[in-house]
Amino acid sequence: MTQDTLIERDVIATVESLTQAFQQCDLQAVLGHYDTDATVAFQPGMTARGHGAIAEGFRMAFEIKPRFTYSGHEVLISGDVALHIAPWTMVATAPDGQAIEENGLSVAVLKRAASGAWKLLVDHPHGEQLIAHA
Repeated sequence: MTQDTLIERDVIATVESLTQAFQQCDLQAVLGHYDTDATVAFQPGMTARGHGAIAEGFRMAFEIKPRFTYSGHEVLISGDVALHIAPWTMVATAPDGQAIEENGLSVAVLKRAASGAWKLLVDHPHGEQLIAHA
């Protein structure tokens, strides 16, 4: 197994661990996957930067108890920076009981911390919006 393959597996494991923490509504575990100065696009055109703002966005997202599945992962690596791309499907339940199902394309930039752990620096789960406007 090549070094890049091992790194790709670590990056995917980080994303899957973040997803599991999100689905368990574990805010501290979710934040532990992000760089302290990270930016997350919770909705197209609505970004949050830094743990405080990101925490608020996740608290709102927890209300619908989302469940995600990925149909694949692509990872590109350059030194201590990785680009992760993955199509996803999300099912959830609105507070009024209505079923929600959405699909999208996650595009994320991760960087390796001094500890060796991968941390998300930029998280944009709505990358598909650009295709719709092309």
